Amino acid sequence: MAQPTVKRTGRAAKIEVDKRFTYKGTDRRGKQVKGEISALNLQAAKMQLKKQGLVKAVVKPKAKEIRIPFLEKGVGSEDITLFLRQMATMMKAGVPLIQAFDLVADGLPNPKMREVVLLLRNEVASGGTFASALRSQPRYFDDLVCNLVDSGEKSGALETMLDRVALYKEKSESLKRRIKSAMKYPIVVLIVAAIVTTILMVKVIPVFAELFEGFGAALPAPTQIAVNMSNWMVEHWWKMLIGIVAFVVLFRESLIRSVKFRHFMQRLSLRLPVFGPILHMAAVARYARTLSTTFAAGVPLVDALDSAGRASGNIVYETSILTVRDEVAGGTELNVSMRHQSMFPPMLVQMVAIGESSGALDDMLGRAAVIYEEEVDTKVDGLTSMMEPLIMSFLGIVVGGLVVSMYLPIFQMGNVVG
Repeated sequence: MAQPTVKRTGRAAKIEVDKRFTYKGTDRRGKQVKGEISALNLQAAKMQLKKQGLVKAVVKPKAKEIRIPFLEKGVGSEDITLFLRQMATMMKAGVPLIQAFDLVADGLPNPKMREVVLLLRNEVASGGTFASALRSQPRYFDDLVCNLVDSGEKSGALETMLDRVALYKEKSESLKRRIKSAMKYPIVVLIVAAIVTTILMVKVIPVFAELFEGFGAALPAPTQIAVNMSNWMVEHWWKMLIGIVAFVVLFRESLIRSVKFRHFMQRLSLRLPVFGPILHMAAVARYARTLSTTFAAGVPLVDALDSAGRASGNIVYETSILTVRDEVAGGTELNVSMRHQSMFPPMLVQMVAIGESSGALDDMLGRAAVIYEEEVDTKVDGLTSMMEPLIMSFLGIVVGGLVVSMYLPIFQMGNVVG
């Protein structure tokens, strides 16, 4: 896995490449060890292993991996969270920063994330700070994480700050997973129901329709409706498929490219009858968690509110939080400003007021975040248990209705014969 390394010689900066090497050898205790190492060349790799105490080491360039780009897993937020937690653990254990990058990179299961970590490592090794290295990868590390790491480096408490950042990302990811699980279950079941219904319409009902043609009698209304729908789907299935694909692509591209459409969908999501309250609670929990983490890190309250607004993930809450920020910048107390906004629950406002009066705002916000995160968990569990029977009933009505409509003519024929 080749990575660019800046090697400074006089005034010029020469770009060289780190290569990956595999090694086998014996350590000072006589134990056989093997692994991988990054170095500019074979000689440099051998020198590194010698410094680590390996003797009789056999070093070879690592064989190139066969990679199929469209099958490769990208770098997700879970990968970023895992990296931050492992870096926090290494730093707390007293491992030097450069060596921590190497150890973490070797243990990451995702090759693309490994590349990102080695890029960060090379940036720091060439004289940059950890925060500047993170800022060089804005696709993976947002301003909040970069600013917190920068604050930790400047205050000499990088280990503590990395631990806080890792905890923040873990809590955020946990909250996201809970929301996604609540959304995913009904969507998956409805997709399965649509597939089963389509198979019945296209493959099964036409067989029954041919059978019914020989009856010489009018079909019951439910059966006739099902047959007509089946005939339409058999003739126009390709139009339906194109329409569904076009809708999905258009919807996704609109979310990515159109800020107005994305904001409209965010506002709409908060008004949904079942999912809306959960999304409200999740946004409040995210606000409390972000503000607690940034304020505890020594970030001024106005800047912390700015970070919380951008991390809210919903334009409605972002607008409210930025309004609070402007009022706080003008001298208004945080709890008073929050009380002016209808988006914040009274309990959160009360806890913020207690935190401000006692000088423990970050601690009180952290407790509020835990309360609302647990409430989200409870609501998601309740929603899942409530939706299971509803979805099964829906499936029974749709699929069972089609099956019964196909057997109605046979039942009627049996009654006539009897």
